[in-house]
Amino acid sequence: MAFAVGPRAAKAGFRVRSYEQLDSTNSEAMRLAALGEAGPLWIAAAEQTAGRGRQGRVWQSGAGNLATSLLIRDQLKLSVAAALGFVAGLAVYEACAALAPGLQLSLKWPNDVLVDGGKLAGLLLESQSVGDRLALVIGIGVNVTAAPEGIPYPAVSLAGLGITVPAEHLFAALTDSFALYHSLWDGGRGFTEIRRLWLARAHGVGGAVSIHQGDIIEQGIFETLDEQGCLVLHRADKTRCVIAAGDVYFGDARTAHPGVVR
Repeated sequence: MAFAVGPRAAKAGFRVRSYEQLDSTNSEAMRLAALGEAGPLWIAAAEQTAGRGRQGRVWQSGAGNLATSLLIRDQLKLSVAAALGFVAGLAVYEACAALAPGLQLSLKWPNDVLVDGGKLAGLLLESQSVGDRLALVIGIGVNVTAAPEGIPYPAVSLAGLGITVPAEHLFAALTDSFALYHSLWDGGRGFTEIRRLWLARAHGVGGAVSIHQGDIIEQGIFETLDEQGCLVLHRADKTRCVIAAGDVYFGDARTAHPGVVR
């Protein structure tokens, strides 16, 4: 399977390295960064054997699913560059919407793409300093042909929804969508517009959510995102809580976790 970036991405200077099999596209991107690769470079694999998700979780990605990572080397601060996760989320959303119209897609903070509440895609941002620049890797996994089994949340695949889309076609559409939103983001100067577009596609805004942060659970109404991309929670006691990271559960999840609810 050969992957190629779309025409918009190619014009914007994005390249791709295509592999039949890798342990992890994120790991390969970091290895290339350490060897001097400057990016922007997509890494795409027909099969990934040791993918990973947030907080060290395993990300299952068999043959036929899309496993890809984007390496970007920049002098931006990590706090600014981390907002590229929202750029990537929008890009995955739009690529799936273009190739599979009619899906009830939504974005889950901070890094998932859902269809009718089931996880279709996930993102993982990793970074390290290489020389005088930040090496940022945005890993993206999309369930194209199969959804993982035995996981503690609902997951869906395009094939399971009756949609046949080759992973390489989805990849090309994704690279073009990312190039578009990356240009709009403009080194962080356009994050206000990225934030607006992301919120318009977000799942659960205005509804009850529980945010799990280790043994602590924050509950309230998902009000908005702030200008740094943090989730703003409106608690029952009328106070607001700004959350930078955590696992989101929709509705009242007080019994779903043994932690302390507040």
